[in-house]
Amino acid sequence: MAPRDLWLRFETYHDVTYFTPESRAVTDELGCKGGWMGYFGMRAAPLGAAPPQTVAAAFYSFHPRVVARALPDAWAVAPAERFLEARLRGVDAALRRMLPALDVDEAAGLAVEVAAGASSAGRVLGAANAALDVPPEPHLALWQACTTLRELRGDGHIAALVAADLTPCETLVLFGADKGLDAAYLRAARGWSEDEWAAAEASLSARSLYDGGLTAGGRALREEIERRTDQAAENPWKVLGPAKTSRFIELMTPVALELAKKNDAMRTNPMAIDPVRELTT
Repeated sequence: MAPRDLWLRFETYHDVTYFTPESRAVTDELGCKGGWMGYFGMRAAPLGAAPPQTVAAAFYSFHPRVVARALPDAWAVAPAERFLEARLRGVDAALRRMLPALDVDEAAGLAVEVAAGASSAGRVLGAANAALDVPPEPHLALWQACTTLRELRGDGHIAALVAADLTPCETLVLFGADKGLDAAYLRAARGWSEDEWAAAEASLSARSLYDGGLTAGGRALREEIERRTDQAAENPWKVLGPAKTSRFIELMTPVALELAKKNDAMRTNPMAIDPVRELTT
């Protein structure tokens, strides 16, 4: 099974972290001003009270000024340890609502085994999540492992983007062109101005990667980045072995589909994956 097929399953489970009503409620309770402060506080919390420059580098696609509107102010609202507790409480409440009847004990054991055996060398955000204690409850242990795997893969993806000599804004231009996403939406979602976006388009055009849409070279580069991302994410599953990996896929497919049906943010966010479509076609 391809690494992307595995990613669809653990990414969907991880995605309850930030945009469910339960997660927003716990950060509002902390005193966060707006959803983005809660998002940056919860996602960056494994790094400790990191400065905005570090978080912008680790998250890559956000304009640094967007991160700076949330950090370090979030650490004045609550220390990083409380954001870690809050995100776990939000995830717990969201999963109990969306998966009241599904047994995830076996899947949790497999995911924890994979995450524990994954190399975190050069993968800072993934390593920070891997260093956290595994919760004793199976549904939360599964979430912690899926989050670690998600961030490890993301770190590898950023390495591929850096190797391709793409700036964060250039990355979004190519991504949007590849996926047919509205440029205005992407600019607003990640904080880039029209001038910065136009400069990124011009830079990509000069490299024959973009001409109002993906050129052949741009499409080839996008495919190579995804190939390298998948390649960098393969090793933990090779260690787990094909039988256990197949079993994880079997167990997580109905879980991912059920979550996708019930996660309103996933259905309405143009940048989110669509497991219902991708796992059933």
